[in-house]
Amino acid sequence: MQKLESDEQEGKYGEPSKFDPSFKGPIQNRGCTDIICCIIFILAIIGYFAVGLVAWSHGDPRKVIYPTNSEGKFCGQVGTPLEKMPFLFYFNIMKCASPLVLLEFQCPTPQICVETCPDRFLTLVKAFSNPKDFSYYKQFCKPFSFTQPNIPQLLKDRVCPAMITPSRPFSQRCFPALNITKGSVVVGSNTTFDDGLGKTRNVTDLLEGARKANIVQDARQVAMKIFQDYTKSWYWILLALLIAMLTSLLFIVLMRFLAGVMVGIMIVLVIAVVGYAIFHCYMEYAALKGTPGADVSIKDLGLQTDFAVYLQLRQTWLAFLIILCIVEVVIILLLIFLRKRICIAIALIKEASRAIGHIMSSLFYPLLTFALLSLVVAYWAITAVFLSTSNEAVYKVFDNETLCNYTRTTCDPETFNTSDISKQCPLAQCLFAFYGGETPYHRFLIFFQFYNVFMFFWCCNFVIALGQVTLAGAFASYYWAFKKPDDLPSTPIFSSMGRALRYHTGSLAFGSLILAIVQTIRVLLEYLDHKLKGTQNKFTKFLLACLKCCFWCLEKFIKFLNRNAYIMIAIYGKNFCTAAKDAFFLLMRNIIRVVVLDKVTDFLFFLGKLLIVGSVGVLSFFFFSGRISLVKDTAPQLNYYWVPILTVIVASYFIAHGFFSVYGMCIDTLFLCFLEDLERNDGSSEKPYFMPESLLRVLKKKNEGNATSK
Repeated sequence: MQKLESDEQEGKYGEPSKFDPSFKGPIQNRGCTDIICCIIFILAIIGYFAVGLVAWSHGDPRKVIYPTNSEGKFCGQVGTPLEKMPFLFYFNIMKCASPLVLLEFQCPTPQICVETCPDRFLTLVKAFSNPKDFSYYKQFCKPFSFTQPNIPQLLKDRVCPAMITPSRPFSQRCFPALNITKGSVVVGSNTTFDDGLGKTRNVTDLLEGARKANIVQDARQVAMKIFQDYTKSWYWILLALLIAMLTSLLFIVLMRFLAGVMVGIMIVLVIAVVGYAIFHCYMEYAALKGTPGADVSIKDLGLQTDFAVYLQLRQTWLAFLIILCIVEVVIILLLIFLRKRICIAIALIKEASRAIGHIMSSLFYPLLTFALLSLVVAYWAITAVFLSTSNEAVYKVFDNETLCNYTRTTCDPETFNTSDISKQCPLAQCLFAFYGGETPYHRFLIFFQFYNVFMFFWCCNFVIALGQVTLAGAFASYYWAFKKPDDLPSTPIFSSMGRALRYHTGSLAFGSLILAIVQTIRVLLEYLDHKLKGTQNKFTKFLLACLKCCFWCLEKFIKFLNRNAYIMIAIYGKNFCTAAKDAFFLLMRNIIRVVVLDKVTDFLFFLGKLLIVGSVGVLSFFFFSGRISLVKDTAPQLNYYWVPILTVIVASYFIAHGFFSVYGMCIDTLFLCFLEDLERNDGSSEKPYFMPESLLRVLKKKNEGNATSK
């Protein structure tokens, strides 16, 4: 009955590989594959460089570095007349309370570049009566050529502000120096001020304008504090990452000799680390009992820029406790159900350890992948910045005093004073609003951005594919070497990379292209979701959610298929489609073994990463929070100690993932080679197996056990 089912499987998913006495591993005599896709990829790269050159010729990153005055000029830019005027001054910051700020992200009041922010209260009327005061006041006015200026003329032409207030520079902008004294908001020592137009105003009017003008300053302040934390702790972060790298390397080396013992230790330590984390969360939760304010809910507290506040809440530690308990239970249940299959995975890990031991250079190949990916990311980021800053200055009509029909329409500052708009709306101003443009280049700018994103995905996937094919070719050379390691090539990594680049650039580009298209579609769906967030109905939300879920699943499947296709390309030198079909059919003919081994080894490697990341993360937590008494004085004083901790945890995961990805690729390659070996050979003297006896014994034994149970 089982043989009949096996025959049906073979017929449905192709014929098994036949014995070939000349087959000795990766084929040396091979030809170029998927040449058309190779040409398309080269042309796309040339087009990518062309987009970069166009972006660099039009873009200007200074637009995101320097504040811009009402004339669209940069304050503090080196080599310009405004070089010594780094701060932006608002004539009337109370106008920033206008809703136009939210529409155009620009205050409807003249803005000029100044050398220093004002340090005193002064009105134009008062300054005009005292030459010394007026000499100080003029630095906050636009340049004027009046021989005998008068106050109405200066105010009408908006040459000078009606009044100035004590201000402090923040993010290169002058904001009122607001303080709180005895529960009242004051500027200097006053709660009211003369606005220079004959009215006495409350300081809260200044506060409202400053809040709107400061619409993104809270986020920037958090960013500045985070940047300060990095400047104080970067060397400790690098030390922690060095520890993570050495720990990962030591773990891999020990796996070479003590695979079974290391897996056991890894399982115990992961359970212990998560258990300790549960204990620590419970102790923090219990310690806050009865503390004033500790019972406030996270929902009631709302969003806070100081994230340390959340650690003073019992609800935060209770959430951590519940999450960690769920993780611990899931890990233990998986270990119980997979206890028999873990023995098979250990045997495969042992063989992978031997392969890596004979090809030690494979452990350092992720460094090359990381370097290439860094170049791709850097080019994408620089191009994105230049594209986003390649717009031209757009000026719009602002009139916050009267109901002008031309408000928010585009204007030309050079001809505005003589235009019909200024005649119909005498109080209107033509001010810099934002960066945009209406030329063909600017209309297609969004397409250039998406092309930049698409090529970023394509190039990243190509680099990853090159690494997978290179490692697969090297490990396949090890498996199909009958006398290990005597029959191994002298430089298996370089030989495999040479074959991949010489013959299979097109196939790698083809597989990367398919994946990049799916990833770009996912980005488009996220873009549409963001754009339609305020208008979409329930059906649209449901449709977008379904599409995002489907393309997420499709991306995972394509990654799995590509990975196995690249292994077949490395061994047989076939084109992408044929290799993908052969790999898929081979896996489907052995679907039980795939489920048993692939996911179990992935789970064990995940535990290994979790152990390394958890250990380094716990050590970082105790160090940066000052809980290690021996080095308490050495730890830097930080605004947010979670900043370096999260950085170390995320970076440690990628470091551990880099080392374990070599193991994962080795196991996947050996597993596919093992399946091919079983189909090609029968273990007789005429058709001997290439796999070692230890691996054959464990896998054959498991296979016989499954057959008996059926």
